[in-house]
Amino acid sequence: MAVASSSALSSKSAFAGAHSLAGPRQPGPALSLLHARGVPRRPISAVHAADQPRAPAAAAAAAAPPRAPAAGAGKWAVDSWKAKKALQLPEYPDEKELGSVLETIESFPPIVFAGEARRLEERLAEAAMGNAFLLQGGDCAESFKEFSANYIRDTFRVLLQMGVVLMFGGQMPVIKVGRMAGQFAKPRSGPFEEKDGKQLPSYKGDNINGDAFDEKSRTPDPHRMIRAYSQAAATLNLLRAFATGGYAAMQRVTHWNLDFAEHSEQGDRYQELANRVDEALGFMAAAGLTVEHPIMTTTEFWTSHECLLLPYEQALTRLDSTSGLYYDCSAHMLWVGERTRQLDGAHVEFLRGIANPLGIKVSDKMDPNKLVNLIEILNPHNKPGRITIIVRMGAENLRVKLPHLIRAVRSAGQIVTWVSDPMHGNTIKAPCGLKTRAFDAILAEVRAFFDVHEQEGSHPGGIHLEMTGQNVTECIGGSRTVTYDDLGSRYHTHCDPRLNASQSLELAFIIAERLRKRRMGTQRMLSLGF
Repeated sequence: MAVASSSALSSKSAFAGAHSLAGPRQPGPALSLLHARGVPRRPISAVHAADQPRAPAAAAAAAAPPRAPAAGAGKWAVDSWKAKKALQLPEYPDEKELGSVLETIESFPPIVFAGEARRLEERLAEAAMGNAFLLQGGDCAESFKEFSANYIRDTFRVLLQMGVVLMFGGQMPVIKVGRMAGQFAKPRSGPFEEKDGKQLPSYKGDNINGDAFDEKSRTPDPHRMIRAYSQAAATLNLLRAFATGGYAAMQRVTHWNLDFAEHSEQGDRYQELANRVDEALGFMAAAGLTVEHPIMTTTEFWTSHECLLLPYEQALTRLDSTSGLYYDCSAHMLWVGERTRQLDGAHVEFLRGIANPLGIKVSDKMDPNKLVNLIEILNPHNKPGRITIIVRMGAENLRVKLPHLIRAVRSAGQIVTWVSDPMHGNTIKAPCGLKTRAFDAILAEVRAFFDVHEQEGSHPGGIHLEMTGQNVTECIGGSRTVTYDDLGSRYHTHCDPRLNASQSLELAFIIAERLRKRRMGTQRMLSLGF
């Protein structure tokens, strides 16, 4: 991966963006990194890369005017969110210690580059138009204790497999975005948890407090943010290596099967598809078409997480000297959750001023008019690729509620990417007391999502999953049936239940078949002159 030569930069300089995680990069001049708070920090050294020319397919999106705060919303600043009501934030016992930690994080290099986020926005604009498909997946919440190279590799490998399956079925580019390298914090239904008559603060994610039920662990510790930053940076470093160092090369498509999935029904289906891809590559080589081109040897991969812990997000926000816009450099894409998307709330206030592509989690409680208003606040210039609506309702509610949301957004002339999150609306409690999700319920919501878009003439733009590359038993069902009795054997999540690798791949095949039918139907309509 080509990068510019390093140079000593003041911590008031801005990283202009590298392209995406994949892709060769062109050397560029040293640029500066502007700290959000504008407080001088000690000099640091960094390497960065310049933007590549924009893809022609994204020219329309790139031509949109620079994004500015919505009319009447007031002047935005990186800390203007502090004047708004902020939900789900921890109460740190020592404000001075918190301030010291945040100043330290401000002095750190950004985890991602502005140009990478811009490239993702261009790709998401294609998905909004039905010309690409978003695959977004990863842990419910990353943890410190499960941090390892093998864990990261296995999740990345399953996403690669799913991407190949979806691309083969849909015959369109698949945008791969991980819930990785920063997905630590989790919103909770209440600020406190009670066990055996003892009440303690709720566990809010490893970057805030610990999950052990004792006072020391549950007390919010700002130093956990520094550890979270280090883990996110190390995770992204490994993902970059996998994406660009040959591991993700299409020629390795037959080698991506996980050992425990190799002799399963889904593993066999994947191997059959991989062999067909391998034969196609062999034909290309025999015809003199190179398979050494970067598009065949690397992959684009981006990261995302919920924008929840606002002090941390502010500390990693930088002014990009290329565009003059602010980017939250903790991730390429951020989303606002169901519990924090109030129009006048702190999280929406923060997000409206950063230029990253944004997601909005939407349940059956969302009023169509409020959704239109929220999109207007976050994307006043209606820039394609800026907003992704992540729908989480459950199948029955989705069939009733989603059409009204689609119609309202369409009537307002707003351009968004519609994505299904079939996980969060389908969480149940098993007889043993563990939280689980039924594969059949997840599949039913995915099918309902495609049915509604077919009915409304809109584009199903992607899928958002909580999943892992590990052989866990957390969601029941699937072709390698996991029963209620199996849940306790490999139930490793300390948050919400995840699809295992086999279940994830099975779902990808089903979605790919739906994309294939949609593609064939479109081709049939075109052939008839419609």
